[in-house]
Amino acid sequence: MHPIERTMKIVGKDSDNFTQSIEQFGNLILNRITADQNQSPFVLSDYDTSKFGLDLDKILQLQTSFSFEEKLILLLSIIPYVKPGFLEEVMAKALPHGGEYIVFGGIKGQQHRGILPTGETALYVLAGTDIKERLRYQKLFSSDALFATYGLLQVEGAPHGEPSMSGRLVPDPDWLERILLGKEAAPAYSVAFPARKITTAMEWEDLVLHPQTAENINDIQLWVAHHQNVLKDPIFGRRIKPGYRVLFYGKAGTGKTLTASLLGKKFGIPVYRIDLSQVVSKYIGETEKHIELVFNRAERKNWILFFDEADALFGKRTNVQSSNDKFANQEVSYLLQRIEDFQGLLILASNFKNNIDDAFLRRFHNVIHFPLPGVKERFKLWTQSTPSNMKAHADIDWKIIAEKYDITGAEIVNVMYYATLRAYARKKYVLIKEDILEGIKKELKKQDKTFTY
Repeated sequence: MHPIERTMKIVGKDSDNFTQSIEQFGNLILNRITADQNQSPFVLSDYDTSKFGLDLDKILQLQTSFSFEEKLILLLSIIPYVKPGFLEEVMAKALPHGGEYIVFGGIKGQQHRGILPTGETALYVLAGTDIKERLRYQKLFSSDALFATYGLLQVEGAPHGEPSMSGRLVPDPDWLERILLGKEAAPAYSVAFPARKITTAMEWEDLVLHPQTAENINDIQLWVAHHQNVLKDPIFGRRIKPGYRVLFYGKAGTGKTLTASLLGKKFGIPVYRIDLSQVVSKYIGETEKHIELVFNRAERKNWILFFDEADALFGKRTNVQSSNDKFANQEVSYLLQRIEDFQGLLILASNFKNNIDDAFLRRFHNVIHFPLPGVKERFKLWTQSTPSNMKAHADIDWKIIAEKYDITGAEIVNVMYYATLRAYARKKYVLIKEDILEGIKKELKKQDKTFTY
């Protein structure tokens, strides 16, 4: 089935209920405003909840159930994405002669021409103008309440000096996508979200590592598989922090990124790669803000974070010679603390261990070296990299090639790719020695190294 057709089927199951819920929500708001204008009682708990057909508990499948009030707030936050102009229609019925109803809240967007609900709008829907009830319902937006715990929505920060609940009611884009489309896609890379999901078609048996490196990687697997059991221990569990931080260091092409991808693949955990050399902003504070978005999302979604080119931010800190140096060091200090507080698996990669600040190295649970492959590893890489529909010519001795040419696993793959393309060009399925050696020569030339036959 085509992905679009599948999505339409999923959405179709709840679209009627969605329409019904929006209509009933409009009636509820209208009745609330009318009751306030007539100074007559309006009791939310007396409202017929069965008229709201949208089953958010079933759609989101959280480890808890929503209260009716929480469902109303969540529905209020997503209505502008489904029915623009909805709140204007309700207000036009409530105020047929025009005018503002300030206590209702709501703001105008930069491009959206309708009313966008705010925290004040949510409080009015639930409590009207009853101050005691408004304060009680405001607890639904606290940091330990359901919305914050699961990252479902938040009240956007209001301008300095203005009431905090006047900020826009913003649903999380991932949860919003699941509610509206019945699925959740990987977030797109952007300046605001500087991370890309990385995957691999390779398996663990394709990964060739030094034995000591492989042993250290096994320590990470033990943590992923069993750390929750340790945290549950009533005595020892409170002595440790829940996250795990590890540094991969070694020359490019030695398997750092592949190892991170395979860890995620084995345990069914998405891995997101952040290239810090591309993220560091020339605007003070921007890097911190963008990375924080990734951290928040990763903690809610239980992602593995993989920071590539880590020395771009976590290298030796500069001497304070200007205001920019001062702010840059403050930014790094903040990120050091944020990384230490991260509750999942966080991997940083660097070409050189000595490039990383000593104060930061002390925060790692493990520091793993990815050395250049030795002769045994290179021989295994050469033999494993041969395409399944190709044969090596009899004069190719992989053992001799492995002993003579000190190159990385990634470079071996490049050589084999080159030789395979040449074989296809000859319309023969045989790898020849001349192409292998020419491929090696090209790889060494990239590094200004001398090639000898």
